[in-house]
Amino acid sequence: MDLQFFVEAFVTMFVIMDPPGIIPLFLAYTRGRTAQERRRIAWQAPIVAFCLVVLFAVFGRAILGYLHVEVAAMQIAGGLLLLLVALQLLTGETEPPPNTMKSSVNVALVPLGTPLLAGPGAIVATIVFAQQAGQKEGGILALALAIAAVHILLWVFMRFSVTILRVIKENGVELVTRVSGLLLSALAVQLIITAIRTLVGAG
Repeated sequence: MDLQFFVEAFVTMFVIMDPPGIIPLFLAYTRGRTAQERRRIAWQAPIVAFCLVVLFAVFGRAILGYLHVEVAAMQIAGGLLLLLVALQLLTGETEPPPNTMKSSVNVALVPLGTPLLAGPGAIVATIVFAQQAGQKEGGILALALAIAAVHILLWVFMRFSVTILRVIKENGVELVTRVSGLLLSALAVQLIITAIRTLVGAG
């Protein structure tokens, strides 16, 4: 296994997916749910993200090529999705409507699994690393272990965020929800700006 490539892929994916930073978002989107539901969402969201990341690691280039979609276009689309999530956090509309059955509203899929965890940044990085892994001895194994390690950490941070909830209470969740919405909106806008700069530079 290529240890240097493993470290590079792990650090990059860790920074992009940001396991510690998902805690306030996880608390916001699981507010009002039971401890058992939070534990279920805590392992479902990383699994959803893991499946999407692996899918794009294997078929990413082919999928984008077949659809004639540029990487910058995916970044802009992801930025718009994140901006929508950020606006929901800022306005306090993270809970499903009262007349909606919780069984049909699974935040582990959207927005936690994607686009918050398996977002455009993680997907693009995965596609790039997958291309590099094929050119290195043991690169595929190193990339697979790096992806798995980051998703295990995501589960750990979300699983123990339930304990954090007992400490900061509902008022604390409300505060971190608003702050997270503000930071996430800035991240979404920056993602769009970066993609536009890439398109302008390419032109």
